[in-house]
Amino acid sequence: MPGASDTETPERGRSASEMEIDFSQVDETENYVSVPEGVYPCRIADVREGFTRDGDKRWSVRLEVTDGECAGRTAAWDGISWSERGLQRAKFVLSKLGFDTAGKLAVEARDLLGRTTWVKVLEEERVDPLTGTRSRRMRVPFLGYGEHRASLAGD
Repeated sequence: MPGASDTETPERGRSASEMEIDFSQVDETENYVSVPEGVYPCRIADVREGFTRDGDKRWSVRLEVTDGECAGRTAAWDGISWSERGLQRAKFVLSKLGFDTAGKLAVEARDLLGRTTWVKVLEEERVDPLTGTRSRRMRVPFLGYGEHRASLAGD
């Protein structure tokens, strides 16, 4: 509107420096969800090496959607744990990424980069026991990797 100041909204006649908000209606949950629940073609876009709380090696992998309307978005972060307890899932995940897991395998974190597979993701809400912070994110079920979409449909 000609003549109106840059900080004033002509429709409401109030200054942009004025705010009235009811924060009781604002959700305090941290939201890390960037795709709906479902099955997606994904590639390993990032691998971060680290350790579990028990001190075992762990690789965190970022799964990026490669096709469809969610292409380019992070489907989820998942982990490969190299503990004795985690080896069954590590074997399963690596086999779905195209590695030969029938015998001995020497693999480095960077070898996973660019590998593709179908991944099923489910939404999960958590509360951090230390901070009480609530967050929503996507997770991959134990057997949430497959060669094709149909293999994950009924999971």
